[in-house]
Amino acid sequence: MRVVLFGASGMVGQGVLRECLADPGVESVLAIGRSPLGAAHPKVEEIVHRDFLDFTAIEPRLADRDACFFCLGVSSAGMTEESYRRVTYDITLAAARSLVRASPGMTFIYVSGAGTDSTERGKSMWARVKGETENALLSLPFGHACMFRPAIIAPGRGIRSKTAAYRLFYSVSRPLLPIAGALFPGFVVTSGQIGRAMIAVVRRGPPRAVLESREIRAWGGG
Repeated sequence: MRVVLFGASGMVGQGVLRECLADPGVESVLAIGRSPLGAAHPKVEEIVHRDFLDFTAIEPRLADRDACFFCLGVSSAGMTEESYRRVTYDITLAAARSLVRASPGMTFIYVSGAGTDSTERGKSMWARVKGETENALLSLPFGHACMFRPAIIAPGRGIRSKTAAYRLFYSVSRPLLPIAGALFPGFVVTSGQIGRAMIAVVRRGPPRAVLESREIRAWGGG
């Protein structure tokens, strides 16, 4: 399996990268970012690409890939809808359109979020934009496209979020997350489970277009 990974330096992306490197069936990971990841591993190849609204220059290097794990995202806190849409919708679709041209048979998996509004008409700004992004991705002619909608994500050991508010939340709640996951499996999923579920979905094909936390846990072993 040859994987393209966006967001490898983020909390979710770090967990997904770990699972890709640990899985013997994953042959290579092409990590695309604005700055060097610095991952010294024989499976990892990096592309430092500055313009995340135009990936046409690197499309030849995206050919013959089996999957894209799109883990890039930001919190909507303090952002205008225009700014949030630029990061969430515009960047994601720019990458997806290049990928579908370069590797049309691939499986594209997008990390969205619980509560995403597929109607695109709700009151929540972030949920509308996420819903618009999901719908646009599902309209592209990939081999498969699957939207992951985790609720609460528990980071793996040594993994920290880039967002200060999230770091504070996880520092306070970390001891409780395993208990919460056992009591409320429909809400809590680990970054490792997300990575393993992505790999399983590529191998077996997605059971449906949208997977919530409970299904991600099941596909990710837990």
